[in-house]
Amino acid sequence: MSARQMLRDDPIIRTGGDWMTIRFTVKECSLGSVLIAATEKGVCAIFLGDDPDFLAQNLQDRFRKARIVPGDTEFDKWVTEVVGLMEKPAIGLELPLDLRGTDFQLRVWEALREIPAGSTVNYTDIAKRIGRPTAARAVAQACGANPIAIVIPCHRVVRTDESLSGYRWGVERKAELLEREKVIRKM
Repeated sequence: MSARQMLRDDPIIRTGGDWMTIRFTVKECSLGSVLIAATEKGVCAIFLGDDPDFLAQNLQDRFRKARIVPGDTEFDKWVTEVVGLMEKPAIGLELPLDLRGTDFQLRVWEALREIPAGSTVNYTDIAKRIGRPTAARAVAQACGANPIAIVIPCHRVVRTDESLSGYRWGVERKAELLEREKVIRKM
């Protein structure tokens, strides 16, 4: 089955999530604004940016028919954990996730979760890890489609020459996250 067919078969993509309720909140942190959203199954989005309204619009665009509501007290615990992870990446974090993507994207995102904090790999490394050694470009596209910043650490993927490449949430944020994680490597 092709990636395009898989996306068409994803009920969220096909229906816009019209049967879902998504809780969300936007908080400010040292990296700017962070939007965290979750279904009853788990976190479905963590977006970073400078404009809270733009982040909320991105959520609405991704789940255009879902019922999107403010988070409650229980949800705020997750928000606190996510913001804490951004500030101190050494703490680690295990949250239930509600991931939607193609089989290829899901394999890439799972491989990204195996990269330890304080380490980096390149796109070819990830392609090899998932058994697709010539798919470095597709790995980069899957990183760019990652809807769950920080928890799925696409910021830990660099070019083969170890330089920073594009990052959906801004190269400056990527550099800052990697700098924060350098402390872990030195421990």
